[in-house]
Amino acid sequence: MQNPVKPKPAAKAERRKPAVKTPATAKSTAKSTANKSPAKKPAAKPAARRKRETRAPFEIGGVSIAAGSRATVNLPISVLFDHTPMTLTVRVVHGREPGPVLLVCAAVHGDEINGVEVIRRLLRMTSLGKLRGTLVAVPVVNTFGFLNQTRYLPDRRDLNRSFPGSPRGSLTSQLAYLFNTEVVAKCTHGIDLHTGAIHRTNFPQIRAVLTDPAVRRMAQAFGVPLLLNAKLRPGSLRGVGGDYGIPFLVYEAGEALRYDGTSIRAGFRGIVNVMRHLDMLPPPRREERRADLLDRQASVPPKAQVIAQSSTWVRAPAGGLLRDPVRLGALVEPGTRLGVVADPLGNAEARIISTVSGIVIGKTNLPVVNQGDGLFNIAQVSDPDSALEAVDIFRDDRESESAGDGE
Repeated sequence: MQNPVKPKPAAKAERRKPAVKTPATAKSTAKSTANKSPAKKPAAKPAARRKRETRAPFEIGGVSIAAGSRATVNLPISVLFDHTPMTLTVRVVHGREPGPVLLVCAAVHGDEINGVEVIRRLLRMTSLGKLRGTLVAVPVVNTFGFLNQTRYLPDRRDLNRSFPGSPRGSLTSQLAYLFNTEVVAKCTHGIDLHTGAIHRTNFPQIRAVLTDPAVRRMAQAFGVPLLLNAKLRPGSLRGVGGDYGIPFLVYEAGEALRYDGTSIRAGFRGIVNVMRHLDMLPPPRREERRADLLDRQASVPPKAQVIAQSSTWVRAPAGGLLRDPVRLGALVEPGTRLGVVADPLGNAEARIISTVSGIVIGKTNLPVVNQGDGLFNIAQVSDPDSALEAVDIFRDDRESESAGDGE
């Protein structure tokens, strides 16, 4: 009965075997003894650690950003007459684990500032420490327009009609080329944040090519009530994203040169929803949802969302003063009065009547109008009642929120 001494050499051999990392060795170790299974755990941990460490850095503008780190990169655009450098500032959050590379950008039109605040809130999220993939955030694309509070660059060109750009073109074209080659081309998904033009307000909406299944799923995940199926426009950022095969959304909400709390909160929540849809962020835990006010903002579920295939502008029949305009998000039908245009002397009035069924997704904020001015933008929907229900869900959620959300 002295045989139990013999297994000692075998035990030594088993301790050596985990160092030889082959499938055959692992099987023989498991068969030799069941109570040695804890010895496999130390081997698994270093393997997982090495896997995280070997993720390639993210390269942009000659800067290498290691996995699990963040960096701010300034891409040179030009130099002003007084030698002030103008740069395109990019904030990169490069997660430890692989995943999509999501571009979120704002102020392509320099006076559309709601998206700048949306991105500021996004970059403050503590859950970005658990990010899978990479977030590429550009809060201000059109630095020139942003500083001068205008839609355009100094050459009076529209950046969102100038892509893919040229390295030897106008200033606008050169900025488009820089943003296209250094930023857009490195991403797998994109969200471009916009507002209405100056003196116009847009109801929160997503514009995208909804016939593309991947784009449609992203749009539905965003969680706003209305999705507008919009073709790719040549020269636009969304258009150049389509050339790369990148699923791209445009979020429209609010007015130029004005912060709008509802639009900002809906945009921030929508981006977080998309990031969770793409598996870039973990779902919130129950206790986190209770503690975090923003996680109580219920999004409009896909079944309640409405897709519009087109929209149309209703224009002023004459110059004058616009009064009693219909509310953004209102349901209108043929014959619905949208407002009244009257002359200041009270001699004439013209009622503005809708000729289509749909939801008012855009309107002018100016009472003084000229003949032919676009006054109301109506998204035409096949089921107006469902559209109204989706808008009501959205309004109820947002109106129950506190304006001071602590972000």
